[in-house]
Amino acid sequence: MCEKSPPTSMDRRNLFKGGLALALAGATVSQARAQTAAAAPASPQEALQRLIDGNARYVANATVNGDHSADRIARSQGQSPFAGIVTCSDSRVVPELIFDQGPGDLFVVRVAGNFINDDGLASLEYAVAVLGIQTIMVLGHSACGAVDATIKSIQDAELPPGHLPHLVNAIRPAVYDVMPEKPADLLAAATRRNATLNAGFAAGAGPILAEAHAAGKIGTAAGFYDIATGSVTVL
Repeated sequence: MCEKSPPTSMDRRNLFKGGLALALAGATVSQARAQTAAAAPASPQEALQRLIDGNARYVANATVNGDHSADRIARSQGQSPFAGIVTCSDSRVVPELIFDQGPGDLFVVRVAGNFINDDGLASLEYAVAVLGIQTIMVLGHSACGAVDATIKSIQDAELPPGHLPHLVNAIRPAVYDVMPEKPADLLAAATRRNATLNAGFAAGAGPILAEAHAAGKIGTAAGFYDIATGSVTVL
């Protein structure tokens, strides 16, 4: 059996350097995470910018929110998200990844087609009145199946089976809005319009959201997420 030789001083120095490099790398990630999870944004504009900056990191593959175990104990004591995201149920759309935010940073309302119904509105009202979010983004995405199904339903003059007409009827106004424009990509145009229509609805929905907007406590934006590039365009 072979015997291991004792480590030389060179081995010890290399080991020390390797451990130091790992420690510094860990510290860098921790500092970056601390910066993204710092104090609440000072304004709705700052909250929106935090989303934009996080998406830029995601697109550049330079995310800082990889350790989801961090702050787990603190999160068990309560939540304080800074933004609400209304997005599609599509499995490829993951707001925490797209905006490079950690658990507890985003209050997410999901439904196929990212429209706001009474349940979604009540959820957003809770997020504003109780949790204190400062911005709402309604996020559509490329190749949205719910919007595509709505377009096909209109073109075929036929409703889909089951409860799917509820989705179609909610998205139909956006499709009708853009059809007269004859866009080259009807699906993308309708998806964008759907996001902007629902963002407008959220901004004017009384009494809670409308009053918060009037007081400058919250802002609302629409966005379009390109699945292929990872980029979010604020509409």
